Amino acid sequence: MPTAKRSQTVPDLLRPVFETIVERTDAFCAAHLDAECATLCRELAAALARKRPSPIARGRPEIWAAGVISALAFVNFWYDRSQAPHTSHAQLCEFFGTSSSTATAKSKQIRTLFKMHQFDPAWTAPSKVEANPMIWFLSVNGMIVDIRHMPREAQVIAFEKGLIPYIPADRHS
Repeated sequence: MPTAKRSQTVPDLLRPVFETIVERTDAFCAAHLDAECATLCRELAAALARKRPSPIARGRPEIWAAGVISALAFVNFWYDRSQAPHTSHAQLCEFFGTSSSTATAKSKQIRTLFKMHQFDPAWTAPSKVEANPMIWFLSVNGMIVDIRHMPREAQVIAFEKGLIPYIPADRHS
């Protein structure tokens, strides 16, 4: 299901690295983003720790932290000043003491590993779910439709199949 709650459990061997990454992402999010962003960063860091082999076993944790935030910023448009919350790539690099190319490369590595893209339903911040068209556009009888504008019965079927996170008709009534 899109934006489902993800586990933050990690293998014991990688717990120290994970905790260092999360400490840094939490600090950045507290200074420049918000608690929702921090939670999403923790979930992505945990997913990285659970990968086999885990890429975070090598490299500097602060660079992984910068990459985690940058990857999620790409998906959720956190670099867009018209969005709230938002930050800049320059702020990110300055905070982590890294070059733009290093942060971008780590972000790209993470996005490739998880097949992340802009508007990715799997990594959309919960507060942005309703505004994310990729969550709500579904193929119904070969036609792409916005399920929010379909009858409730169609929404229920989509929800039961795990295609949408909730039944829009029930939220707006």
